[in-house]
Amino acid sequence: FTILSFALLGVIIFQSCKKDDTNDTPQEFVADNSTFSNFMSWPIDATADGADPALGGAHAGNDSTVKRNVYFQNGQNRVNGVYPIGTLIVKHTKNPDLTVDEYTAMAKRGNNFSPTGGDWEFFVLKPDGSIATDGNGNVLRGSTGLMNGMCLNCHSAASSKDYIFSKN
Repeated sequence: FTILSFALLGVIIFQSCKKDDTNDTPQEFVADNSTFSNFMSWPIDATADGADPALGGAHAGNDSTVKRNVYFQNGQNRVNGVYPIGTLIVKHTKNPDLTVDEYTAMAKRGNNFSPTGGDWEFFVLKPDGSIATDGNGNVLRGSTGLMNGMCLNCHSAASSKDYIFSKN
């Protein structure tokens, strides 16, 4: 009986120390060329019309005819002040004559990808949601270099809202 009791106690201790696999929160999310492919079916969580001096030249901030739709996959909101890893956001900026028709995106990557930028990765997209490339074939994604200068520098002003301007 004593041996059986110790064996049972050992099993209970082992099971209580076992890693809990019920936590499905990813540690890192890496977007690929199909990640944003159906963004037009996501909820539009913010819309803005006209010039926005706060944007400067970004997202056609100086164009009085422009419309900006911001799509959040699954209508995602902050959880305890931050967006979860895997959060996806697309902004479509256009004007009536389509001299402005741009698609930009953000993905909450995690895993200390960009510690000074809330672990967000920024993208320029094609209309079908695939990740765009520049004239040299470089994929337009990241948090450093061109993407840092064009995206993170501005979004840092919203660091208290996890780098997102469009949701309170």
